[in-house]
Amino acid sequence: MSLLVVGLSHRSSPVSVLERASLTPEAKAALVHDTLAAEPATEAAVLATCNRIELYADVDKFHAGVAELSTLLARHTGVPLDELTPHLYVHYEDRAVHHLFSVACGLDSMVVGEGQILGQIKDALALGQELHSAGRLLNDLFQQALRVGKRAHSETGIDRAGQSLVTFGLQQLHDGPSVEEWAAGKRALVIGAGSMSSLAAATLARAGVGHVAVANRTLERARRLVEILTEPGAARVTASAVEMTALPDELALADIVVSCTGATGLVLTADAVTAALAGRPGCAVDADCARLALLDLAMPRDIDAAAHGIDGVRFVDIEALAGASADAPMAADVDRVRTIVSDEVAAFGAAQRAAHITPTVVALRTMAADVVAGEIARLDGRLPGLDDKQRAEITQTVRRVVDKLLHAPTVRVKELASTPGGAGYADALRELFDLDPQAVAAVSRADARHETKNNARESA
Repeated sequence: MSLLVVGLSHRSSPVSVLERASLTPEAKAALVHDTLAAEPATEAAVLATCNRIELYADVDKFHAGVAELSTLLARHTGVPLDELTPHLYVHYEDRAVHHLFSVACGLDSMVVGEGQILGQIKDALALGQELHSAGRLLNDLFQQALRVGKRAHSETGIDRAGQSLVTFGLQQLHDGPSVEEWAAGKRALVIGAGSMSSLAAATLARAGVGHVAVANRTLERARRLVEILTEPGAARVTASAVEMTALPDELALADIVVSCTGATGLVLTADAVTAALAGRPGCAVDADCARLALLDLAMPRDIDAAAHGIDGVRFVDIEALAGASADAPMAADVDRVRTIVSDEVAAFGAAQRAAHITPTVVALRTMAADVVAGEIARLDGRLPGLDDKQRAEITQTVRRVVDKLLHAPTVRVKELASTPGGAGYADALRELFDLDPQAVAAVSRADARHETKNNARESA
């Protein structure tokens, strides 16, 4: 396993750099494609969220891999390499596995314990499978990360250590005891209809807002979200879907605005916010009755940073959330999750090392079976008078002898291969038994095809 991850996140980079480094869906696909085309990489996947961009690859050379992946990140994000490099982190092999498993469990999130990252990891895996850039290593890695994340949430109280970024953001917008008390009866405007915006709309509906207006560039997606919000059994709320051109009118009516789009430019300017406030009754900026509460969860930002200085506006963006979450207390369950991550990393590494030697063991047993078949055929030529029963008995005896001779060493070599530094045992086995490298490669290719079919079925 030569797993390499190069990336940047809210922990390593200021929000201003993260904002510039954000990737569109098209840019993510292009980054994966170019990573595969690069010489050091044989597999690639990109994990891009509002507060992290990470490029994963299976590389054959560490230093060349780091240089190539860093260059590709700079090229596709548009941030010059000399500006990007100071904020990049690098993890390799087991440390890279540990990093992704920690991310999956919410330990590396802006709000510790949030579970939305699991959906984003699933999306990264789906893109890798769609582009055929995720082979055995990255398929195994990302699928196991999803399982580890789910295990952490089901076996511990990590959910109590934090909450979704939406809920955390809403809590920063008011001074009251609960989001529910503050939001009750208010009118909300959600801009965007993606996963984060959908979560925001659902959270606001559960909090008891009176009405949710959903604005999106594609009106049909906004309508689908409205249908979900108002379906039987959902939270009791009225909702409407509106065109982006209706934003000025909706903004003038809204008490709470949550924006999270994939736009590359501003969705709400400071002038638009000021215009929306015109004619509203006055209210102190630092009071809980602030006339307009803005929550910007987009990266790059949707709402003009100048809105921070507008009277009557309470404004929270990703940068403010990063500062607030840095001081948030962590639950005792975090230690338990860290133990789970460490155990799972060790198990994953052992499984990968053991899997590395499996094609060699299969090729060895195939060669032994061919030797047995050849000797039985030679025996038939020398003793043509053997009847079927005698021939079957001799064949079975020879096979038993070969199996017994191979059993102990093949079991032992699998055990040794699963230990750290055990990758060399496959090479030793091939050398000792003079195995044909092409035969071993053929087994690996067959296993990879079988794995690809299984992954396609699981993703369907």
